[in-house]
Amino acid sequence: MDRSDHIGKRARVAGWLRRMQREDPGAARDRRTELVLDAVRMGWPVCPAAHPLAYGCSCDRVGCPAPGMHPMSSAWQTQASTDPAHVQRWLERYPDANFVTVTGTSHDVLDVPADAGALALDRLGDEAGPVAACGPERVLFFTATRGTPVDEDEWWPCELDSHPETLDAHPGLRWHCRGSYVLLPPAQHPSGTQVRWIRGPETPLPDPLRVLDVLTDACDTVGATAADSHWLMGR
Repeated sequence: MDRSDHIGKRARVAGWLRRMQREDPGAARDRRTELVLDAVRMGWPVCPAAHPLAYGCSCDRVGCPAPGMHPMSSAWQTQASTDPAHVQRWLERYPDANFVTVTGTSHDVLDVPADAGALALDRLGDEAGPVAACGPERVLFFTATRGTPVDEDEWWPCELDSHPETLDAHPGLRWHCRGSYVLLPPAQHPSGTQVRWIRGPETPLPDPLRVLDVLTDACDTVGATAADSHWLMGR
């Protein structure tokens, strides 16, 4: 990929972010019920999460390392629900809360840097499935899950598996499966933007291995381009 192509991909990512920043956060909250219940109707388990507050987090943890990006309860894995009535009560009880969807039962999420996400979207086209922009740095690709085999012994781990406590160990490609979660649109991101759908959740979930193959190539391409740019600037 030449320099002009790479600049074009970055421009598209910047365009998504400008649209997120222009949208009134109040309007996003008004749409929250519709968007969260859409995910529930798809069979995705959800639970309420903290939200950014001033320069910190709505939780009571001093110096929270992930403001607005974690569930309210430490029991989120058992708390997550696909019952619309139960989720509706959460929505009413916590009007400012973000929501997360728990991965590894009905869907997985492949999570990549924004530049790689833009490139992969071009390559995948209609095969991409649901895709969301999560803040200025990450793009989330929702896929079918590999986390619930008929024979539990057939479940296979992957070095890309991402859990909430290991996100810093995966700055590139992350695979959210069992034991992880991601923010759902229209969550408020600590960057000041909203998590937004690029391709909606009604899109069929693709095979994760097909998406993984394209994302891996995209991350390699963007990484090589970034390294080349750094070398040129250093000269």
